[in-house]
Amino acid sequence: MEKLPSRCRRLFSFTLIILTLTEISCNGQDMNKPNQLDRQPAVAGQFYPDSKALLEKELKSYFDSAKQTLAEQPLALIVPHAGYVFSGLVAASGYRQLDRNKKYKHIFLIGSSHTMFFNGAAVYTKGAFITPLGRIPIDPLAEKLVKENSILTDNPEPHLKEHSLEVQLPFLQYWLKKEFSIIPIVIGGESQTTPTLLAEALEPYFTPDNLFIISSDFSHYPSYDDAKKTDDDMAHAIATNSPVEFMKAKIRNENAGIDDLATAMCGWTSGLTLLKITENKPQISYKTIMYRNSGDSPYGGKDRVVGYWAIAAVQQVTQGNEFNLTDSDKHELLILARKTITNHLNGRPLYTPDEAKLSDALKTNAGAFVTLHNHGRLRGCIGNFSTSTPLYRVVMAMAISAATEDYRFESVTAEELKDIDIEISVLTPMKRINHVEEIELGRHGIYIKKGIHSGTFLPQVAKETNWSLQEFLGHCARDKAGIGWDGWRDAEIYTYEAIVFDEKQMGLR
Repeated sequence: MEKLPSRCRRLFSFTLIILTLTEISCNGQDMNKPNQLDRQPAVAGQFYPDSKALLEKELKSYFDSAKQTLAEQPLALIVPHAGYVFSGLVAASGYRQLDRNKKYKHIFLIGSSHTMFFNGAAVYTKGAFITPLGRIPIDPLAEKLVKENSILTDNPEPHLKEHSLEVQLPFLQYWLKKEFSIIPIVIGGESQTTPTLLAEALEPYFTPDNLFIISSDFSHYPSYDDAKKTDDDMAHAIATNSPVEFMKAKIRNENAGIDDLATAMCGWTSGLTLLKITENKPQISYKTIMYRNSGDSPYGGKDRVVGYWAIAAVQQVTQGNEFNLTDSDKHELLILARKTITNHLNGRPLYTPDEAKLSDALKTNAGAFVTLHNHGRLRGCIGNFSTSTPLYRVVMAMAISAATEDYRFESVTAEELKDIDIEISVLTPMKRINHVEEIELGRHGIYIKKGIHSGTFLPQVAKETNWSLQEFLGHCARDKAGIGWDGWRDAEIYTYEAIVFDEKQMGLR
């Protein structure tokens, strides 16, 4: 085994401690002379029972307690990989959302290495994975992916003792009624490059007939209360469907001086891979299903805990738009944006409104852009197409981003803020169009997507520039999506509308 980085060594040491808290059986499984290429169980009898009868009994208890909470079918699940006595109910709550009668074309199982350090990602390509519940074959697509993508290797060694993928398999075997195969992928190292390249390889397969399982626990070793705060922050970051916000939350929590916090999310490279796949898909949203940490288990203390989330990525069904904002709502959002920017630029704590006093419209999940002008000159514009985060929280996040993270401009300063005018564009649900003639200039914003490239123009851009429809499309395709002037012709095009208001219009400046 290659030497692990210090953080990985700490996580692996804790895994060994956890093993002592569960009953370890010495009874082996008779696999009837399994194929020598088959990957044998590494943690049966440690993380979960190695007896088929006991394992089925335990799984049944978890699924009986889990509830169906989603109306949509998940395209991906983020589920924990600890010992079942700690995280089994959370994991089952995620798998419980799946239609157990569905026949999946491909099931991708993605985890981050706990047992060895290596670069790239390793795919198990031959044989099968064995559990006490039986044999799960490897999808032939696994070998094809390795041949076509240099970021992938078919080295089996990272899989041999890795528990993060193995512990997911009994949940799939128990819940799914149709036969299935898997594409097991272990990510090595701690580079953001690997998730980016892996996402490019897997993005074409992110469709409703496939399933992605992301295996990851969340915070490691803080106190019970600190874990709840950190894990909640990480879940909110995932719900933004933004890899940037996700990494900012990870770094923010790990640098916050939280006692004994070793990591905010042990499988962050796996989570980042999923977000890299979904970030340019405005129709995808993330929904939280269940949270617990090891302190909620009778086998765990509350002084040093590990956090567990079940989170689903789902595809939203576009519905008719009946959403609207009152003048009072618009005032509230503009005031909230200014207070948020002011506190941030002056180094004060994030302004937190009293949610109980906010209208239902402001707490509705919706996307928004925040645009800043200095005496009519653009100074920043950042937005998010979120369909899983309350509008007021989106506006707060985008206000800070517009002031400090628009790469086209230097950050706004606290002294300059008095000269800044704030404009907010609240977005309606997107609709994919078949013909560009459906676009109504001045009314519709456009979102162009081609492969991993995407770009958008708000509805007001057409009015401000007096562009023709061809110019509107061409500039968006070339300048925002990076696919060339005519790239829109074979791209996916979506339209949306925006409720646009600013401080001058609302009498606040």
